Amino acid sequence: MKKVFVSLCMAGALVALSSCRSSKDAATLSSISGEWNIIEINGTAVVPAPNQEFPFIGFDTSTGKVFGNSGCNRMMGSFDVNAKPGTIDLGAMASTRMACPDMTLEQNVLSALGQVKKYKKLGKENMALCGSSNRPIIVLQKKAPTVKLSDLSGKWMISEAGGQAIPEGMEKQPFIEFNLAEKRVHGNAGCNLINGGFVADNENSSAISFPQLVSTMMACPDMEVEGRVMKALNEVKSFGKLAGGGIGLYDASNTLVMVLVKK
Repeated sequence: MKKVFVSLCMAGALVALSSCRSSKDAATLSSISGEWNIIEINGTAVVPAPNQEFPFIGFDTSTGKVFGNSGCNRMMGSFDVNAKPGTIDLGAMASTRMACPDMTLEQNVLSALGQVKKYKKLGKENMALCGSSNRPIIVLQKKAPTVKLSDLSGKWMISEAGGQAIPEGMEKQPFIEFNLAEKRVHGNAGCNLINGGFVADNENSSAISFPQLVSTMMACPDMEVEGRVMKALNEVKSFGKLAGGGIGLYDASNTLVMVLVKK
C-alpha cells in the first residue's frame, strides 16, 4: 500500500510540475480570485489535525488584498494587481502572533508563500503557486462556501474589534445577538446597548451588513472599546467561519474587523 501511495504522490507532483511550465494552463488575474484551501506544500499533502480546517488563502483581485489562515494565525498582505498575468509576489505577508500547540504547518505555509512568484491553473479546479524556477510550491483547491445565515443564530461575545482584542473582565463585555426570524440584532458595545436590523443577500450566503444600528447615549469612563466596536460593525460587509471556531466579520476589502465567539 505504501508503494502505491508514494507512486501516486509522485505522479501528482509530476502533473503539477508540468502545469507550471505549460502555456495551456496559463492563468489570468481573475482566475485566482476568491478563497482557496492549501492542500499541498512542496509535494506533500496537507493533513489538518483533528477538528482543524485546512489553512487557506484568499485573493481580492479588485483591491489587491490577500488574507487567510496559515494553520494557527490569520495572515494578511497585498499583491500588485497590475503585474504581468501569471506573476505574483507574496513575500511580504504579515500574520497575527497567537501561539498554538504545533506550529509546524504554519511555519511551512508561511515559508512556502515567501517563495511564490507565479501562479498557474492545475486541472479544472486547482491552482499551483510556483517559485521563480517554475517549481510548484503550493497547490490550492477552491474553497467551497461553508457559511450560511443560520450559522449566526444566537448570542456571540465580541472577542476582537478593529484588529485588537477586547480586554477581559470589562464590566459590560461586548456582545451581539442575532434574531434571524426578525432580521434584527441586539447587544452591548462595551458601554451602551445596541439595537437594529441587518441586511443579508440571498445570492451571496456570506454577505451581511448593519445599516440601521442605534445605541443608547450613556457616557462611560472609557469609551475606546465601544468606539472600535461601533466602527467595526458599521464597516461589516460579509462573514465567515474562522479556523479553530468562531465567526469573522469582514469589511468591503475582506479585512477582518471583528471576531465573534459563541456565548
